[in-house]
Amino acid sequence: MKRKAAACVSMGLSFVLVASVLSGCRFGFASDPDDPNQEVVEEPIDTSTDTFQYDSSLNGTKITLLNSKAEIQVALEKMGAEYEKKSGVHIEVMPVTDDSPYTKLVSLYNSGNPPTMSILDTTDVIALAEEKGEDLSQEAWTKEAEDYLTKVNGKVYSLPLCIEGRGIIYNKAVIESTLGETFDPESITTLSEFSAFLERLSAAGMERPLSLAKEDWSLGAHHLQYIYETYDGTSEGAQNVIEQIKSGGIDFSSYNRANEFIDAFDVLKAYNVSRKDPLGADYDEMAIDLADGKTAFWFNGNWAWPNLAEAGAKAQDEYGFLPYFLNDDSADFVNQKIQASPSKQVMLDGQIASEKEKAAAKEFLNWIVYSEIGQQMLVKTCNLIPPFQNNPYEPNDPLSRDIYVKVHENKAFQASAIVPNDHWSVLGAAMQKYLAGRSDRQELLASIQDYWAQQE
Repeated sequence: MKRKAAACVSMGLSFVLVASVLSGCRFGFASDPDDPNQEVVEEPIDTSTDTFQYDSSLNGTKITLLNSKAEIQVALEKMGAEYEKKSGVHIEVMPVTDDSPYTKLVSLYNSGNPPTMSILDTTDVIALAEEKGEDLSQEAWTKEAEDYLTKVNGKVYSLPLCIEGRGIIYNKAVIESTLGETFDPESITTLSEFSAFLERLSAAGMERPLSLAKEDWSLGAHHLQYIYETYDGTSEGAQNVIEQIKSGGIDFSSYNRANEFIDAFDVLKAYNVSRKDPLGADYDEMAIDLADGKTAFWFNGNWAWPNLAEAGAKAQDEYGFLPYFLNDDSADFVNQKIQASPSKQVMLDGQIASEKEKAAAKEFLNWIVYSEIGQQMLVKTCNLIPPFQNNPYEPNDPLSRDIYVKVHENKAFQASAIVPNDHWSVLGAAMQKYLAGRSDRQELLASIQDYWAQQE
C-alpha cells in the first residue's frame, strides 16, 4: 500500500525563491519541535513613534491567531496586546498543543470554527491554501519579500514570518583556546579541510570535537534534506530531484549528492562526542558541551540559541555557522553557503471569516511589516530574524545575527524541500540506524529510494 503524503505538491505549484542580498527567505524545513518552556531574552520596545495608519472602523473587532511556534506564544500575546492598544482590534493567540498544526487546523475547520490566521509550516500552507486560504497577492508587504514568497498556482496565500537557518555551529573562543591561534571560519572551504581541522582539534586534546543530535527531526529533516536542497540550491531544483526519485528516474546508489551527503555525515560521525553511544546522546547536554568547551561544533540551527543561553552562552560570545561541507570543490555553493529560509508562514482564513475579520487580520500583518512598533516586536520581542527588507532591526543572539549577516551578504541558499509529514520520522529512523552503525551506505540509500517509491 502506498503511503499518502499529508501534503501533496501539484505540478502547478510555483515558488519565487531567488537569493537576494536585501531580503529574507522562505520555508526550508520543519524546525525543532518548539519548546514552550524556552526563555527568550526580550529587549525594550520604543513605542514613542508610530506613524502607522489604523482603520478606525475595525475598532472592536475580534480575531484569532493559531500559533504553531510555541516559544513565541507569550511574545505574540504581547504583540497582540500592543496592536490592540493602537487599533482596538483584539487578537486571541491560540497555541497548538497536542496535535500537529495541520491536524489542529483541519479539526477547527471541521468544527466550523477556524482561526482567522494560522502560523504554519509551508508544507501545510501548500496543502490548504487553495481550499481554505485568503488570496494575499495584492497585499503591500509582498513587495518587501518579493523574492521569497511562496506561491501556489501563481497566488500568494501566506506571509513569511521569520528566517531560520542551519549548519555547523562553532564556538570561536573554544577553538582558539584549544589551538592557540586565531580562527577564521572562512578558512575552511571543503570537506577534507573540515575533516583535517577536526583532526587538529582532536590532536590538541579535544578528542571528539563535534555533537550530533540523535532525534529523528534532526537526522531526517535537518541532515537528510541536504540531499534534495543541494541539487542546485533552489526549491525548484529540490522539487525536481524529489520527483525524479519518486519516479525512479534517479538511481540513488549512484546519485552524487546522496553519496556526498553520506561522505559528509561519515565525517561528523567519526568525530561525534557521543560516538560510543550515539543514540544515547542528550540534546541539552550538547548545548552544555559546546558552551563549556568540551566540543567546538554542533550541527543545528539558530533555534538552538535558547539551549545555549541556558547552558551559559552569552549574547556577546562569538558563535556562528559553517556550511554543511559535502565535497572538496571549494567553488561548489554548498561549501560556501549555509541553508536559511522562512520556516513559518501566516495564512489567513478565506472561507469562514467575515470581511471585517479579514480586514483586521490583514491590517495586523501590515502592522508587523510597516509599523515602527511591529518591526521592533518581531525582532526584539519574538526574537525572530525578519524576512522583510524594510525592517531595520537586527537580531540580538549571535546565531541569528550570523544568519542575518549571511543572508544579506548572499552567503545563504534558500532551497526548501517540500516533503511528506512522515518524512522525518520514517527516514529519521533509517538515519538513526545508520548513525548507530546498524546499517551501511547501500541500506540507507535503499531506504530513502524505497520511501519515495511508495509516495503518490
